[in-house]
Amino acid sequence: MSRAARIQDILTKALEPAFLEVENESHMHSVPANSETHFKVLIVSERFAGKSRIDRQRLVNDLLKSELQSGLHALTQKTLTPEEWEKQKADLQFESPECRGGSARERR
Repeated sequence: MSRAARIQDILTKALEPAFLEVENESHMHSVPANSETHFKVLIVSERFAGKSRIDRQRLVNDLLKSELQSGLHALTQKTLTPEEWEKQKADLQFESPECRGGSARERR
């Protein structure tokens, strides 16, 4: 099973999302072809109601702890309640930050 499929499965089971989008952005970074190291997730779930943005992201990170410990290097998140989603989806700008990594040779 791919990392993207595992992320989708874990988040679906735990958060019962109204909407979930998992995007592998590894190709945008200095990693080998077909890597699964950088992901972006957009999650809409009632489970986020009453939680701060940081608490929502901590929840997602906790759910994906095994992935983060086994090669998932970066996870960009947008976590919304269904009400927030309805208000924002038409104008939603959800872009990952630019890669600041690169190979060690490039940083010298």
